[in-house]
This record gives sequence, structure tokens and C-alpha cells, in this order.
Amino acid sequence: MSAFKHRPALEYADVMLPIAPFTETSGTFVNTEGRVQSFNGVVKAKGDCRPAWKVLRVLGNVLNLKGFDYESSEAVRDDALGKCAEFVSGLDNALNGVAISLNGQAPAGLQRIADVPINFTDALVRRAPSLQQTADAKAPTARMCEATLGQLGIAAGAPVRVKQGEGVATLVAEADNGVPAGCVRVAAGHASTAALGDMFGALTVERA
Repeated sequence: MSAFKHRPALEYADVMLPIAPFTETSGTFVNTEGRVQSFNGVVKAKGDCRPAWKVLRVLGNVLNLKGFDYESSEAVRDDALGKCAEFVSGLDNALNGVAISLNGQAPAGLQRIADVPINFTDALVRRAPSLQQTADAKAPTARMCEATLGQLGIAAGAPVRVKQGEGVATLVAEADNGVPAGCVRVAAGHASTAALGDMFGALTVERA
């Protein structure tokens, strides 16, 4: 199921079912505070597209499965979360028996700080030619504060080779004093940095 006819899906899928993007359907999400928030579609779904929950409902009906009698996305929400949804407690590690322990030791070497720019990953935004011409869509750089650049002997604007795990990316060094000393900010979600490892972890930077 996809709102777009994209090449990766065409390589492995035998059937593609058109679904409406989030802008064309109602739905619900749980934000990082544990708040349940619902929304409505701003326009009608195009052509034969239908919201994903409707497509799944019809498939369930065709297969004569139980539990596929929903008439609205709100009904799906109420069944999944309850009509008086209280989800904050579900994010409490203590209540859920999850133990977290930290060794308290500062990690050695350079540490990666990663963000995921919306222009790289959002299904709608990354397909908008106008938004891809904005500053927010520029390719990732290796952003470090001046102190870290000086420690490495690298000048801003110079090409550098960033290594993390088994992955390597060649980027341009950029001075950014908003990045803590000993850290390198490298955006994720882009083809040029896809070979790198986790969004947070040790890495090395050297002249390219």
C-alpha cells in the first residue's frame, strides 16, 4: 500500500494498492508526551485512493475475517486505545518494568549527533520540487564547533571522511558552535550518510 508509485516497491511488489496520504484522511497519533491527538483530512482523497484503514477493512471483509467492521478512523482509534484514551502511563518505564542503567562515564572520542530533516524523509515534502530548492534541503555536512575543528586540524569548508562502524561518508566540514565540543552533527535520512551507523555513537573524522 502506498500513496506513491515509487521504484523500490515496484521491484518487490506484485500488487500496489493506492492509499491516501495523511493529508487526505483522518487519523490519530500519540505524540512524544503521550498525548493522543486526532486530525482530519484537509482535502478529499484523489481518484480511487482510500485511507489505509479502509483498504485493510475491505481486505478483511473479502477474506471473511472478524473484526473488520469499522465505519470510521475514530472507531479504529477507540478500539485500539479506548474511548477515553490515556496513554501517558504507557510511556512510563517504571510502571512497565523497564530498568535503565547508565554507567555515568563520558564516552571517549567524537560522538555523533543526528537529526532527520523533514525534507529528506517525509513522503510528501521530499517529492516537492519547490521545497527541495530550499536551504533545509541541502545535503548533510559534518557540523562541529570551532574548538573541535581546531583539535582535528580541519578548516571549515574542507572535505572530510566520516567513519562510523563499517560505514564511510565523505562530507564537507561546517563550523557550528551550537554543537557541543567533541560531537559531530551529521544528518540521517539522506543517501550521502546512509552508510553510517546509528544516529548516536562514536565516529571518527579525518581529512578526505
